[in-house]
Amino acid sequence: MNKSYAKVIISGSPISKSNFKLFNVKGRAILPYNSGKYHDRYAIYEEQIAYETRCQNPGVQLSEALIAVLKVYYKSQKRHPDTNNITKSIFDGIEKSGLIINDAQIRRIIIEEFYDKANPRFELELFGESQYFMDYKIKERDQYTSPILYSPPPNRKINLTKCRNKPTKSSNSSPNTIKCEICGKTISKSDSISANNGKLVICKNCFNKLF
Repeated sequence: MNKSYAKVIISGSPISKSNFKLFNVKGRAILPYNSGKYHDRYAIYEEQIAYETRCQNPGVQLSEALIAVLKVYYKSQKRHPDTNNITKSIFDGIEKSGLIINDAQIRRIIIEEFYDKANPRFELELFGESQYFMDYKIKERDQYTSPILYSPPPNRKINLTKCRNKPTKSSNSSPNTIKCEICGKTISKSDSISANNGKLVICKNCFNKLF
């Protein structure tokens, strides 16, 4: 058995760890596991990665510095997590499986993004640096292809003509008050808890009911 190589294939749409974080009253990030709510998805996904990795690589542990080649296949080209963000989710599960000792072993990595509506997944190959090295080139195409263009989300407009956009103040609301996404009540920042990279804000009362 080659102790310098391993491959892992995990079916299902890859998810990002950052999308499932909640923050407690002290501001510390937490990842719910058995709340019965939506945010449990990440912990369950991490366990899936760990279990299937061990099943696919029984008795294998890579302890040296590694090169990683990660191919991510999404359902949709338009809606999916940032590929750069999901590497942490994947390697947390790989580390938990025991296949690697620590994700700090990954010293070189190539990430490629693909689309497969029928079979979303990720495929990860790990190569030990004692036996393998990375050799890659970027070449200019012989024929031009249509570019894949990206645009900012609707709630974030970018003004390319100004160096800095000054925030506008509303006369009807205080900058220190916001609304809870669950109960709809107006709350102060000190009484709120943020999740999903600040996109979801709930009051402490609703948070206590969830957990």
